[in-house]
Amino acid sequence: MMGDSNMIHIRPVTINDAPALVNIYRYYVEQTNITLEYNTPSISDFKQRILSIKEKYPYLVAESDGQIIGYTYAHDYKGRDAYDWSVEVSIYVTRETLAKGVGTTLYQVLEHELKRQHVVNASACITAGNARSEKFHEKFGYKQTAVFKHFGFKANKWLDVLWMTKSLVNQLPKKPAPFIPYRQLLQDTDQSAS
Repeated sequence: MMGDSNMIHIRPVTINDAPALVNIYRYYVEQTNITLEYNTPSISDFKQRILSIKEKYPYLVAESDGQIIGYTYAHDYKGRDAYDWSVEVSIYVTRETLAKGVGTTLYQVLEHELKRQHVVNASACITAGNARSEKFHEKFGYKQTAVFKHFGFKANKWLDVLWMTKSLVNQLPKKPAPFIPYRQLLQDTDQSAS
């Protein structure tokens, strides 16, 4: 569908991808403070997350040689209509593909899709001390806009949370173009391709 780079293929998630995504996410839950979840979600729970997100926002996977090696998605910032043009983004790749361009390719496609939806702002919530994520987001033009001190507790310590934000438009419109839910955007794209 979109974005092939160095044998990386980016496509929309399907419900059948849940087991592979859980396997990627498990490391981040169980071995790091990158996510502040204590327990790895079940495949069933992950399927529900996928279904709830992909109706409105892009949820993309990266594949190489038929294997899922990463994923990214956008989701509601606050769940209120006035925030439709502002999203929170998340990204996870396999440990083996860290710093190998998978995340870059995923984010390039994600930002392209968000712009097609008329999204204006993207934000990333990052656990303080996650230097790799901070640098990755800085490379994409994100700026630190807030620090929430002692906002999470995991692995027997309090953790600060950073918010990094980025404008996806060159100039802020007086009134934004209507937000297009991702499912509708994909349907419109499919119809125009036929």
